[in-house]
Amino acid sequence: MVDDIPARMVFAGRRWTVTDTPTRLRDSIWSAPLDGHRGLYGWRFQGTDEDGLSLVFDVFRAEGGWHVHRSYE
Repeated sequence: MVDDIPARMVFAGRRWTVTDTPTRLRDSIWSAPLDGHRGLYGWRFQGTDEDGLSLVFDVFRAEGGWHVHRSYE
């Protein structure tokens, strides 16, 4: 996080750099309750790895830290 906005992450053994403007996600965006978490918020952003592969990620914060809920090609 840089100034509370996602900048990079590690997912599936790869380092991803955020390559667009992240969108904040609130409760209403989640398609189903996530393990009973309430008051969820997260981010949707495009990440690009060192090989140039780009995916869109939906991530949320829970007690154990940040989690990838879904990734899209």
